[in-house]
Amino acid sequence: MRYLNFISMHIQGHIPRIMSKPISKAAVALTFGLIIGFVLMPAPVMGQVRVGLNVNISNQPAWGPVGYEHVEYYYLPDIEVYYYVPTHTYWYFEGGRWVGRNQLPGRYRDFDLYHSYKVVVNEREPYRHHARYRDTYALYRGRRDQDLIRDSHEPRYFASKEHPEHGKWEKEKRHGRGRGDRH
Repeated sequence: MRYLNFISMHIQGHIPRIMSKPISKAAVALTFGLIIGFVLMPAPVMGQVRVGLNVNISNQPAWGPVGYEHVEYYYLPDIEVYYYVPTHTYWYFEGGRWVGRNQLPGRYRDFDLYHSYKVVVNEREPYRHHARYRDTYALYRGRRDQDLIRDSHEPRYFASKEHPEHGKWEKEKRHGRGRGDRH
């Protein structure tokens, strides 16, 4: 309370009086509380909401790398193709434009998604900035050192429909054992 008295006296002594009555201690305390609230609260609240709403492990393909709760796109530097996780669409350059298809074109029929490097890109339509991604990740061509969702023994990845343990995980989940429910 002594601190509020100091603040009240400090504010009243330095702000020209617009009204005939002095500022009350309650008004000073409320203003001070609102300022502190606005400064400290927005970041943690936004972070909590964002984490809870954006987890998409169950949509990530088994050939995706582990370690990501949320993925919009994978960039495949070996073939300069993007994979959009939410709709399972490959984006590649063909006929002078970027096209989206549910499978890779015939020229990549022998490409092994499980033995290629994937770059996680959480940006809208990254292929529109392809030169930047191509140049930044050119050194990743030919790398084969990522741990994959398919090979993970972490229960959170069993939610991926393509994971070998997915069926067992679903069965346990239905019977109330819930293995892998917690993140």
